[in-house]
Amino acid sequence: MKKTLNRIPGLPRDFVLFIMAVALFGFSQSIVNAVFNNYLSESFSLGNLQRGMLELPRELPGFLVIFFSAAFFFLSGRRLAALANLLAAAGIMLIGVFPGGLSLMLVWLFIFSSGLHIFLPLNQSIGMEFAVPGKAGKRLGQLTGAMNFAAIAGSFLIFAGFKYLGFDFLISFCLAAAGFIAAAVCLFVMKPDEPRPALTNFTLRREYGLYYWLTILYGTRKQIFLTFAPWVLVTVFNQKTEILATLLTVGGIIGIFFNPLLGRAIDRMGERFILMAEAVILIVICLGYGFSRSLVGEKPALVIVSVCFIIDQLLMSVSMARATYMKKIAVRPEDVSQTLAMGVTIDHIFSISIALVSGIIWMKLGYQYVFLLGAVIASVNLVSASRIRTS
Repeated sequence: MKKTLNRIPGLPRDFVLFIMAVALFGFSQSIVNAVFNNYLSESFSLGNLQRGMLELPRELPGFLVIFFSAAFFFLSGRRLAALANLLAAAGIMLIGVFPGGLSLMLVWLFIFSSGLHIFLPLNQSIGMEFAVPGKAGKRLGQLTGAMNFAAIAGSFLIFAGFKYLGFDFLISFCLAAAGFIAAAVCLFVMKPDEPRPALTNFTLRREYGLYYWLTILYGTRKQIFLTFAPWVLVTVFNQKTEILATLLTVGGIIGIFFNPLLGRAIDRMGERFILMAEAVILIVICLGYGFSRSLVGEKPALVIVSVCFIIDQLLMSVSMARATYMKKIAVRPEDVSQTLAMGVTIDHIFSISIALVSGIIWMKLGYQYVFLLGAVIASVNLVSASRIRTS
């Protein structure tokens, strides 16, 4: 394997390994995303408020990321990324093999989510290590494109498996676990970088205030998409697992081309323009989620909501712009990975809260008002992104 990697022209061995790890992570994550909401609905018959409350154990590891980072200060970023994938593999495997009741499943979900959330900031900080100055967006776009390419395979596998091959949730979760384990192996055989100093993990700097605020807004917007967009498709429009898998597959195919272009656009147009454009599109998407059914009827609304879902999925990659913005304003190079991890912790304080609040809003007022809240958050994001200055 080492000799083969060293023969790839123009690409460092560790970068190839990292691309493979990111792709395998994307493959496994897409499998979980495609089946998890249907798994919850069919296995536990959750109500809308319960679905919102479920985000507390699922998103709590995001809040704890900075504490995990401090606890594992003796590991390099690459070794910690490998450990994160092993945790994700263990958690999702236990959900499939030993689900038990809802309480036990939540324990396994916490383990799985811990691995996922530890890896997310490391994915961006390690990726930017392989970028030449001024081209961090391009490099992250390439990595995200590779992740989406692999996600297509995962989503399509779920579509074909549930429709034609007799897949069930156990098979799906075991396949996802295998992908996470393979990603961990790729990361482990990379040359380790230096462990991060423990005491700097909790650093908060006034210079990064706008980054923290944009991260908070991203966390609330992200949670509405991750939790309630698929829940609308499953419970309001009664769509099955293979339909969600199809939408994720379509989004992944588009993402192969979209994400490298997005990365280049970040480098050329700047983070301010990209994040403002994202906010405008999100306002339209949230209104489409919430009010298309009452305006145009069931079948046309399903088409609109499906298109919104795909575009929303693509826009998740705009998080690259927040990462490159952080890299540009960093006072010290070592601040980048630590501040990205701190950003995950900060955004999850608010993403957990918005999930609980949105579950109550759905139960009391209806799902439309959850997405109206999302449109308000996107409007605030638009104003905030306009304040970005990098030079």
